[in-house]
Amino acid sequence: MGFEDSIMQTFDCIKETLGNLDQSKLQLLALSSAGVGALLCYLTWKQSPKMIPIGDGWWGAGEKPLTEDEAIHRFVVKTSVEEIEDLHRRIDQTRFTDPLEDSGFNYGFNSSYLRRVVSYWRQEFDWEKQVKLINQYPHFKTKIEGIDVHFVHVRPVQKAGQTVLPLMMVHGWPGSFYEFYRILPLLTKTDSNVVFEVICPSIPGYGYSEAPHKKGFNTMEAARIFHKLMERLGFTEFYVQGGDWGAFITSNMAQMKPECVRGLHLNMVIARTDSFGQLLSLVIGCYLPFLVGFTKEDIRRLYPYMEKNIYDIMRETGYLHIQATKPDTAGCGLNDSPVGLAAYILEKFSSWTDLGNRDLEDGGLERKFSLDDLLTNVMIYWTTCSIIPSMRFYKENLKKDFKTRVDRVTSVSVPTGLAAFPDELLHCPRAWASSRFTDVRSFTYMSRGGHFAAMEEPQLMADDIIQFVEKVESKGHK
Repeated sequence: MGFEDSIMQTFDCIKETLGNLDQSKLQLLALSSAGVGALLCYLTWKQSPKMIPIGDGWWGAGEKPLTEDEAIHRFVVKTSVEEIEDLHRRIDQTRFTDPLEDSGFNYGFNSSYLRRVVSYWRQEFDWEKQVKLINQYPHFKTKIEGIDVHFVHVRPVQKAGQTVLPLMMVHGWPGSFYEFYRILPLLTKTDSNVVFEVICPSIPGYGYSEAPHKKGFNTMEAARIFHKLMERLGFTEFYVQGGDWGAFITSNMAQMKPECVRGLHLNMVIARTDSFGQLLSLVIGCYLPFLVGFTKEDIRRLYPYMEKNIYDIMRETGYLHIQATKPDTAGCGLNDSPVGLAAYILEKFSSWTDLGNRDLEDGGLERKFSLDDLLTNVMIYWTTCSIIPSMRFYKENLKKDFKTRVDRVTSVSVPTGLAAFPDELLHCPRAWASSRFTDVRSFTYMSRGGHFAAMEEPQLMADDIIQFVEKVESKGHK
């Protein structure tokens, strides 16, 4: 019997047992289970550390020097005729394989549609124009712990009576700082009482940030570097926002120096789901959801649990196992073939936006994104040769037991806003999130959108960030 069969059999046995109980016994069991679960959550919270160590590091090549240049330099993205000609030459040499009939995106990026994307890339996409678009906002670099850290820094248009608040937004994989270009105008010019000065860094090893030269660079190291960046910019208190790896990094920032983080907003909710209390809530939740803190929307998004949380995740995480074990091997081909790189990256923008897109020949890519935006993100990886270091980030974070790492057993105490998008890969109910985030000020069931929320639904995301920050500012952030 396989692992999945064992889990399914266990669930069936529990469901059969529960089905044989009368209503009074079922309610008593549910109340007892909820009480035990609450007690276990309390004991876990009481015993867990409230902060994670800040530490220090050096990720530059060679030995650490006695001093480091802390100057912030203006950076401008550039391209050249040679760079574009090399891209076109490689595209022209692409070898395609015909897709299986009626396979959609279920086997990966459908090569029939890939031919159309590549044709647009080769004949119509204007990289020089997109470079100018990228440069519409000010870019900078500064050296921290031996590596150049790239960031976009956008100051707001402040109206009378508005409070300007610094906000750092952190991307994930396979995204980049460019994910935030559609939301930036909505945050730096608002009709609210608050308006934001936004800083969007590139994770070291991604895009225009230098890759670490030494092993061991994980989300906690990135969090410390981004704290140093904000300190260097003169910010002692600020908000942070993230999804994907950005959610891990910004959560680490809140755990590391909670006195600096006024509030944390996430569009990917990360909480441990392996506690006894959560297992009980999962079993009981579909029968008596109100007793375990589940809403009707939680039920709709969570169940059938095995299909949505086990099988779908297994179908979508093959890349993760490769990148968490031998990223350099797979990365060689991606770093050498622009079409291979585009297929690898853009397939995620299809299925992670909506798993239903797997049944479409075009992957539904152009329902939420333009080809110009998608290919600009790919070009950021291509022109910087950053696909391999970005993939290494998985190995650095997952080479040990991720669940027992200090940040995973440490609660997050700063005011937190959670935006639960319906097509995110996993749904985390507020009842579960509260076991890790102890001061949830806002939990929003977003009406539409998936994993790349800021790029898919910038207005919805901006509105949720603003309403969360207004709540924190009106009631006090501590």
